[in-house]
Amino acid sequence: MAGSTIQRSMLSLLLLLQVMLFISGNGVNCLKERDVLLLPESQIRKPTYTPRCSSQRSRTEKGATILEMRHHDSSFRITTSWHDKVEMLLSSDESRVKSFQSQRKKAVSSRTEQISDSELPLSSGIKLQTLNFVVTIDLGGQNMTVIVDTGSDLTWVQCQPCRYCYSQQNPLFSPSLSPTFHSILCNSSTCASLQFATGNLGVCGIDEPNCNYIVNYGDGSYTHGELGLEQLKLGDTAIEGFIFGCGQRNQGLFGGVSGLMGLGRSQLSVVSQTLANFGGVFSYCLPSEEENLPGSLILGTDLSQYKNSTPISYTRIVSNPQMPTFYLLNFTGASVGGVPLQAPGFANGVTLIDSGTVITRLIPSVYKALKNEFLKQFTGYPSAPSFSILDTCFNLSGYREVEIPNLKLHFEGGVQVKIDVSGMFYFVKRDVSQVCLALASLSSEDDIGIIGNYQQKNLRVVYNSKDSELGFAEEKCHYL
Repeated sequence: MAGSTIQRSMLSLLLLLQVMLFISGNGVNCLKERDVLLLPESQIRKPTYTPRCSSQRSRTEKGATILEMRHHDSSFRITTSWHDKVEMLLSSDESRVKSFQSQRKKAVSSRTEQISDSELPLSSGIKLQTLNFVVTIDLGGQNMTVIVDTGSDLTWVQCQPCRYCYSQQNPLFSPSLSPTFHSILCNSSTCASLQFATGNLGVCGIDEPNCNYIVNYGDGSYTHGELGLEQLKLGDTAIEGFIFGCGQRNQGLFGGVSGLMGLGRSQLSVVSQTLANFGGVFSYCLPSEEENLPGSLILGTDLSQYKNSTPISYTRIVSNPQMPTFYLLNFTGASVGGVPLQAPGFANGVTLIDSGTVITRLIPSVYKALKNEFLKQFTGYPSAPSFSILDTCFNLSGYREVEIPNLKLHFEGGVQVKIDVSGMFYFVKRDVSQVCLALASLSSEDDIGIIGNYQQKNLRVVYNSKDSELGFAEEKCHYL
């Protein structure tokens, strides 16, 4: 009798183990890795903004220059409706992505035929009507608020006399007020370097031999002007003879900023021009706009200035002659809620990481696998119409919080990057009746994937050009 009882107990235990193994093997989501996203009524803040960008802070500690970095939105007032603004910004984002793909395809086609550190406050730029991030720099003694862009090389600001300029909050840069400004001649090697950095040759002015530049962006925006030399001050670090664009014809979706800071890999970028000061190393922590706190842009090699909560994991920056000025990584895999994704696109996963693109773009096979696994785990919520480039949307207006399966991106060297919960959903409507998965598909398997800034929030992202590596660590972004 006792023996048969023991046998029955053993059989029950075996059956229980089999059921657990079945559940695990068939993707039932009761034990998946999840994050909680709070959905308070104030999840999307109302546009009652106070301009801050002109007074963004900076400091130098242990040789590190630290700039306060904010969302573009944190400094300027919205002048259009929320819906129209979001649609415009996502449309602009899509144009930028298409431009990257076009540049790459053109390159393929033509080919076949002492060190210190600085920290700058980093801000979101939504109020400036862009979803990018901005810092304030000192150029020739004049404060300029500029978009931080790792996908561009030439730093430029709007200048007097301006023939055709968009409206900006702060005064335009005036060369006549600066004793350190000098023009660059069109027959110089610096002028010749424009083609590699911008894709366009430097040209001579009509009446004078100064070097004129042209930069055209994927969304139709552009800046034309004169190349100059000026003193650039980042925190307490002064860079003499900094090469920049003095823009006199500028149009596009730059909002109210003064211009753009180029952090790409050509010799005209801030990274290359400050190599002797900062060793080719910079990092940023992009703040979540929901918390309305500034992040930071840190220039230099002093890791003690970071506030990361997890160790920094480094992956290799991939060299690609078709896109030599961009930061490319080997994207080897991904997991949703702890479930590894299977997709043929991971076999050739060279991917661009970019602070100027907003929404991450994945090649179709990878996006399809990610979307399917996400929908398998994020169940029971009402669907909502797609919006612009975002095709996986939900109506979450009846919820105070939701559990979201977490997303990890895998890169060469065993690096796994967990996307912050604030980077998972894009809030199309203020009442959260239309909330979309903040990822989008590219049109072709031959396109190159892009990791956008929306999925880089609350991460310390470290760019080391000298050693050709890029690091990730979790960090609650704020400027202290």
